[in-house]
Amino acid sequence: MPDEKPNPADAADPREAFVSRWETDGSTEPVNLQRGLLSSAELPAVTELSNTELVHLRIRVIALENMVISLLALASKEQLDLARELATYIFPRPGFTQHPLTVRAAHQMIDLIERAQHFKDPSPT
Repeated sequence: MPDEKPNPADAADPREAFVSRWETDGSTEPVNLQRGLLSSAELPAVTELSNTELVHLRIRVIALENMVISLLALASKEQLDLARELATYIFPRPGFTQHPLTVRAAHQMIDLIERAQHFKDPSPT
């Protein structure tokens, strides 16, 4: 059936199965695990990335950043406000320790929005 979601446990490549579980809902467990699609025992072992894989990942992140900036440059004020609001959600909750990577990620989101402003059409839409 075309509406049927593929089971990541059926994937031939363990990395492909791992990437398919990256979506989370803010908890520590992958969503697929929470939904009962995979048990903890079925999770494939994750190998260390090679230098070549890290370089390719860095290139892909740079490309994605630039793509996001180009999309944000066309976004409405409401969409930009929503993106800024989303950045506040990844900051730690009051009373919890701020993790440096979480704080940097939130700042990176705001930075992408601000960088997109340089490419916005100054004429009103």
